[in-house]
Amino acid sequence: MDNNQPLEDMKNLGNTTINWLNAIGIRDRQQLESIGAEPAYIKIKERGFAVSKVVLYALYGALNDINWKQLDSQTKTDLIARVEALITEPVN
Repeated sequence: MDNNQPLEDMKNLGNTTINWLNAIGIRDRQQLESIGAEPAYIKIKERGFAVSKVVLYALYGALNDINWKQLDSQTKTDLIARVEALITEPVN
């Protein structure tokens, strides 16, 4: 996979999600991979954008070249748990 792949060419990412990613400084696949789906989702929420869990699933699916609708319930549960763990993690 092309690490410099534009966000527009990744699965699940529509214009609104791409705009949110751009707002947090993510412009291509490499930048999204380096931060990860969960931290990117948190940063988008912290910017004040009203995002649902579907955005988290879409980001994960984009990085794994999977339509987010094909994610099983365990994967979704794990993603939410990782987000919650990151949010409650103490800052050093």
